[in-house]
Amino acid sequence: MKFLFYTHSLVSDWNHGNAHFLRGVMRDLVNRGHGAEALEPASSWSRMNLEADQGQAPVAAFTRTFPDLPVRRYGADFDHEAALDAADVVVVHEWTDPALVARIGRARAAGGRFLLLFHDTHHRAVSADAEIGALDLSGHDGILVFGETLRETYERAGWGRQVFTWHEAADDSIFRPMPAEAEGDLIWIGNWGDGERSAELAEYLIEPVKRLGLRAAVHGVRYPAEALDRLSAAGIDFRGWIPNAEVPRAFGRHRVTVHVPRRPYVEALPGIPTIRVFEALACGIPLVSAPWNDAEGLFRTGSDYLLARDGAEMERHLRAVLHDRDLAEALAEHGLATIRSRHTCRHRVDELLAIVARLGLPAAASEVA
Repeated sequence: MKFLFYTHSLVSDWNHGNAHFLRGVMRDLVNRGHGAEALEPASSWSRMNLEADQGQAPVAAFTRTFPDLPVRRYGADFDHEAALDAADVVVVHEWTDPALVARIGRARAAGGRFLLLFHDTHHRAVSADAEIGALDLSGHDGILVFGETLRETYERAGWGRQVFTWHEAADDSIFRPMPAEAEGDLIWIGNWGDGERSAELAEYLIEPVKRLGLRAAVHGVRYPAEALDRLSAAGIDFRGWIPNAEVPRAFGRHRVTVHVPRRPYVEALPGIPTIRVFEALACGIPLVSAPWNDAEGLFRTGSDYLLARDGAEMERHLRAVLHDRDLAEALAEHGLATIRSRHTCRHRVDELLAIVARLGLPAAASEVA
């Protein structure tokens, strides 16, 4: 089958975590003998920010790391109907321009020979529901959402037809243990988050690091001056953007990491950990998390990672992991085992192919698939 992914960007992961997941999904589809191509807008804000921040080097690095993943950029004169006509399965991400979402839906409704799926990996369905509710999804055959609570939200609102939970996962062609000589105690990789977790980052990252006197590093983008001042005051080394493909090596040079979820996920979308948890555990680094509700039982809390209910407990957990080698090794081993058994992009491709089989390809596409 030929899969076509409309994504905000596959090339750029600058403040764009969905690129991590789609790269792994596309790579596994290709490895199984399917075709997979990504289309991204020429005006993608993620890629434009990446190039403004880092120049062209990350684009060249993407091509070296993912030579098997074809990407085309489209502008106002792009022939979307021709691209759709060559596909069997089309997956449209929710950051796609609403007018284009509707256009693709009309092409399907007019007899397009492709199965059309809408893919939501954000909290806008609960934090900006008018934006999602305004999308014309009538021509889509199914909806893919990255958590059960989001699936229930779509179904209650009557957005689209059949809705399927399709969690993100780790691309283990990239995310795997890469132990190296330790250069620090703690590393956190994440973006500041538009004020969605400022207080949480202070309580669960900055203050525990400061009180424990840890050698700590932070990678990410969109940090305001006030945030950089707080990191500096705590003795935390801010290192800016890091290519996602380099994250496993960064994890390998540190002894522990933390997860600090954004507030909308904790309050309105329980059960959705974001892709950072999958990736950290896939790298075999001990993880301590700020509060979130694993409502779907994706992991084994207390075995795969430790959960801190407040800043004081975060401090205790970090001290324990850094001083108890057996505890650190057990967490790393259990977390990695859970990823390998349930949460790789290979597992998600199995799920995607099962959804495609359940919905069925349009008759004309089935004849050539």
